[in-house]
Amino acid sequence: MTIDQNEAERIKAAKAFRTNEAKAAAARATARSKDGPLHRRNRDEELLNGGSWAMSFTKGLAHDEQTGLVSDGDHAMQLRDAIDGDTIAPFTLDVEVPSLSTGRRQWEAPTAGYVFDLQGPDAQAVTMPPAPALNKSDGTFDELTFEMAEVYELALVRDLPFSEFEVGSSEPRMLAALERLNALPYVQNGLPSELPDLVLGSQRPRKSEGGLLTANTAFRGASFGTEIGPYLSQFLLIGTGEGACSFPEQQGQIAFGNQRIDQRVRNATTTDWMVKWRDWLAVQNGADVRSNSTLFAPGYRFIHTPRDLATYVHDDALYQAYLNACLILLGMGAPLDPGFGDLAGGPIENPQQPGEILSNNATGFALFGGPHVLSLVTEVATRVLKAVRYQKFQNHLRLRPEALAGRLARAADIDGLPSIQSVPEVKGQLPLMATQLAPVLFAVAAHNVARGGDNLPLLPMAFQEGSPMHPAYGAGHATVAGACVTVLKAFFDTSAELTWSDGTVAFRRPDPSGVVEGIPVQFVSAKHGHQLEMQQTNHPLTLLGELNKLAANISIGRNMAGVHYFSDYYDSVRMGEEIAVGMLEEQAQGYPSDVFSLSLTPFDSPYAEHAVTIERGNRITKSDLRSTSCTV
Repeated sequence: MTIDQNEAERIKAAKAFRTNEAKAAAARATARSKDGPLHRRNRDEELLNGGSWAMSFTKGLAHDEQTGLVSDGDHAMQLRDAIDGDTIAPFTLDVEVPSLSTGRRQWEAPTAGYVFDLQGPDAQAVTMPPAPALNKSDGTFDELTFEMAEVYELALVRDLPFSEFEVGSSEPRMLAALERLNALPYVQNGLPSELPDLVLGSQRPRKSEGGLLTANTAFRGASFGTEIGPYLSQFLLIGTGEGACSFPEQQGQIAFGNQRIDQRVRNATTTDWMVKWRDWLAVQNGADVRSNSTLFAPGYRFIHTPRDLATYVHDDALYQAYLNACLILLGMGAPLDPGFGDLAGGPIENPQQPGEILSNNATGFALFGGPHVLSLVTEVATRVLKAVRYQKFQNHLRLRPEALAGRLARAADIDGLPSIQSVPEVKGQLPLMATQLAPVLFAVAAHNVARGGDNLPLLPMAFQEGSPMHPAYGAGHATVAGACVTVLKAFFDTSAELTWSDGTVAFRRPDPSGVVEGIPVQFVSAKHGHQLEMQQTNHPLTLLGELNKLAANISIGRNMAGVHYFSDYYDSVRMGEEIAVGMLEEQAQGYPSDVFSLSLTPFDSPYAEHAVTIERGNRITKSDLRSTSCTV
């Protein structure tokens, strides 16, 4: 065969490959929508609209000075019409916005969900279940009330060290928060254990002990390993090689080629923002009020408090934590998934002499090596951001916690200002929520007064500008977390445990008898965040648990800032996982010769042993990623 003939055959084969993958993707999307519309939202906008748009995202429009609701329902409809289009210009030309003396913030990428991609599921071929709703008919009122209470309570404990988020905490503020949360109907009626489905009335399970939240389960993630060991994932603290536990000035240094990435974050001032009605109102109108000169204090430290974690997720590149984790794993020589160990340079079996193991003369690099996983762990981020933007703008349009707090602040007559009880569509629901949350709201209002704010239960924010200029559900950080962590789970052996041996710390694979070399250890932030402390532990930290924990930390770190709810984390990481699996599955079909497989344990699995396998010819479905129930 001539070179020209080889090239012609390759062109035909490449075309056939793309065509076959496109057909497979279309078949999956068709199968998912056979039972009705793929994208479902809760019915708050339908049942509670009436012109006030009380439960919809309206940030950036003009809001009434007294009630905090959008001043003109027509403006909200203009925004809705622009969102339903697929071009950017109408957001400027057709939507009326208030004139501001400060700079104006812009709505962020509202049309990204219309873009097509050539890898992974289409941005509109994946979805998220309806968000918890205020209207009673959806059946998730208690869940919404509870997760709003969680965001409030996180703001009240924002400056406690993470050591108080563990078994045995006696910190009064933590104990008070737990008492208020455990008294709410969502807990008293029994935390759900069944996994939610894509239907109205679905509710998300949480980790608990005896049906109640404890310091070791509250505010944590809902996947395997998130409740084991320190609150923070080791990947947010340690460095590579000796930097994990060496002299203080070398701690937490991640090797990035011949440069270093420092795990410490800027010191944030302990100021809570938007605790005055006038400041809250300006932010809802779209005022750009961020000022780093008052947001930060001099110096850096390791993540030590929820405020530090909120600071991390304020300015991070969205894939930053997972790129760092990948560098750490590669730097310590963490074991790769056994399914492709030989392709990555591991020993191989002699086909002529079964049982004989040979040293490999070829290794991974562009394929199944460092460059492969480093690029893929970042590449998935752009795919999932398009999908989550579609959910945010074109589907759910969910208001942020800061806005719901403003509604609750006007759910009754306070300070002599008009309430929103006269708004027909929210007359029953918001006062009922305020009644259930009364102890929480009282504590928040007292906190705000002590911080120089108004006697109102406005949500104390970690950022001056509050939330971003896009709706709450899903969460960009959480969707990226789900995708990037899924890639890391697929490439590395997640049964590995973190141990200290011969002067080095690494994730090490158990031997055939289940024994892992070394002493199980964990690292925590000590001395107010100025040093890391290595501790021996009786509960070994697995790579699976620490990756699940990393996804939860980054996602819930946004809740700690006040900009997201628990369900934003819960459902977004699962959508990110689905997109990453789709990309890996497509790549698996592209290897025509060597046989390989990747395995990973989904976020929904309560057990480390429950894994799905991605290999050539294997098509993963949503049901493959989900177990039938989750023990909490």
